[in-house]
Amino acid sequence: METWKILRLANAATTERMRTRQLMPGRESRVTWWMAALSLLIILGATPGLIAQQSSKQQWKTLPFAIVRYNDDAPKSWNVYRGERKGIYLVRLWKRYLLVDTDSQSVFEIDPEKVKVEGDKAELAAQDIPEEPVETSEWKTRNAGPVLRHRFRFGKSGNFMELQIPVLPNGRPAY
Repeated sequence: METWKILRLANAATTERMRTRQLMPGRESRVTWWMAALSLLIILGATPGLIAQQSSKQQWKTLPFAIVRYNDDAPKSWNVYRGERKGIYLVRLWKRYLLVDTDSQSVFEIDPEKVKVEGDKAELAAQDIPEEPVETSEWKTRNAGPVLRHRFRFGKSGNFMELQIPVLPNGRPAY
């Protein structure tokens, strides 16, 4: 529906440009033509954003050099993906997916069938993220030089999980 409106506006801009070119010869027609072309580019540039909002799929990329530790040991199968926002990670731990929000110190368990993985990228729809987080406790975040360590416990007396995210010397994420 929104794309149709954009195309109608683009068609109206083209029609107006042609009519203006016939009425105003010389410099004024070139200025008007450039303004019409610029407005058309702005309108068409908004189209991918509208399509992305309609699909509401979040793209996740593998975070190189990140480390996952589970009960002070390396799990046999894991991967860490980063999203567009800093501090939010999608962690694959064996066959389980966890969405870790380090800013709000919350963890959400994601249904593995909802995550689409292709190579080093993953895709997750926003509506597939549950509203209620998994119970966690003992959150500790520590800047340990080249890595930012996030450590927490599942439940009150459950297992520990630690994420080590690489950072630059100035403390900003390395990705």
